[in-house]
Amino acid sequence: MSRPHVTVVGDVGLDVVAKLAGAVVFGHDTRAAVAVAPGGAGGNTAAWLAKEDVDVSLIARVGDDEAGRTAATELTAGGISCRFAVDPVLPTCCVVVLVAPDGDRTMLADRGANNAFSPDDVVLPDVDGRAHLHLSGYVLLDEGSRPAGLAALARAKAAGWTTSVDPQAANHIPSVGAQTFLSWVRGVDLLLPNDAELSALGGIEVVLEVVGALVVTHGRHGASWYSPDARVTVPAPQVHETDSTGAGDAFNAGLLASWLAGADPLDALQAGVRAGTAAAAHVGARPRE
Repeated sequence: MSRPHVTVVGDVGLDVVAKLAGAVVFGHDTRAAVAVAPGGAGGNTAAWLAKEDVDVSLIARVGDDEAGRTAATELTAGGISCRFAVDPVLPTCCVVVLVAPDGDRTMLADRGANNAFSPDDVVLPDVDGRAHLHLSGYVLLDEGSRPAGLAALARAKAAGWTTSVDPQAANHIPSVGAQTFLSWVRGVDLLLPNDAELSALGGIEVVLEVVGALVVTHGRHGASWYSPDARVTVPAPQVHETDSTGAGDAFNAGLLASWLAGADPLDALQAGVRAGTAAAAHVGARPRE
């Protein structure tokens, strides 16, 4: 049997990561260790899936600039099939990430070319065997890219693929409305929110009315699986968290790789927690060699 193939649809960009030495005092200097690293929820998830030895395609839109070319080169070198549209005007996405001493992060995002991501950019690969589409919620939450996200889900469903969506941003859900967002993801096999996103969407029972299963990450406290026939929680190991950037994307990859290989909810959760913990143990959102 061929390996599962996952097509990720989502943002690709650069992260400017500032690991803060203390609290930010606006209007004054704050010491920090600053690094530039590849990022974007789509790129991160694809990179962690490739590390999990899954066949991966990544559909995204980047700028006609060095950042976009570098992103494609690095991801391709990691074994990912990059199906990138190149925007002639808008730059590749860039996110400033402020990492507090306890590992929590705050992001200042310029989505750049992702704002112009369109249905024409969504060309699903021909896949023999089991195929799955994973969609980053940022695509749905941005008005410019939303039609592309909806098209991706519709085309995957028409092709008989399984699907998953990570809502990604609790603070943006109220601006579109919880019921509206849930209407966009109706029928997906897995919805992958964190606790804040789940709360913004109305809670467990509300979400389970529209999706096949719900997998909720609890940060340092592990993750839970909720479906009509299973309710399971797995704790996270007690380790020092260096940078939580990308930990959710890594969790998604670990969970999906295990689930698509036939694992039950418990084993899939454990795989997701292992990957998320590994991501939080170092600065940056991508796997280390």
